Amino acid sequence: MARLVLGGALLYAGLTKIGNLEGSVLSVRAYQLKFLPYSVEKAIGYGLPILEIALGLVIIIGLFTRVSAAIGTLMMLVFIVGISQAWARGLKIDCGCFSQGGETDNPKYLTELIRDTIFALAGLWLVWRPKSAFSVDNWLFRPITTRFDDIDADEDALVGEDTPR
Repeated sequence: MARLVLGGALLYAGLTKIGNLEGSVLSVRAYQLKFLPYSVEKAIGYGLPILEIALGLVIIIGLFTRVSAAIGTLMMLVFIVGISQAWARGLKIDCGCFSQGGETDNPKYLTELIRDTIFALAGLWLVWRPKSAFSVDNWLFRPITTRFDDIDADEDALVGEDTPR
C-alpha cells in the first residue's frame, strides 16, 4: 500500500505536468527563490516531471525499493520546506504538485503540507520495511537460503558415518 501511495502520487504529479513543461518552470518560479538562477529554475521545471514519473514507476513496481523510497521521501521533504517557506513569506500560490501551480487567491497550504507529510511517511515506511509482496525486488533479489539439515546430510554422505569429525 505504501508503494502505491508514494509511487502513485509521484507518477500522477509528473503526468499532470509533463504535457506543459513551460508551465512547470513557471510553477517553480512562483516560489520566488531569489538564490536560484533562472537556469536552475528552468532545469528543475523541466526535469522534475520526468523524475517524478520515473521514480513513481520504480516505486510502484518495487524496484530498488529502499533507495527509490528514500529519494521519494527526500523529495517530499523538499516540497514540504518549499510550501512552508511560501506560506511563511505570505506568497499566495498553488504548490504546483498536481497542476501547473502559480498564483491563486485561495492557497491551501495546510492541506498540501498534511498530504505531503503522509506521502513522506509512506516513503519512510518503505525505507524501513522495503520488502513487500508483488515487488520486482522479491523476484530479482530472492534471498539465497540453505537449510542446515541439508548441510548435515551432505556432510554425512561425504565423510561417512564412521569417520571422525
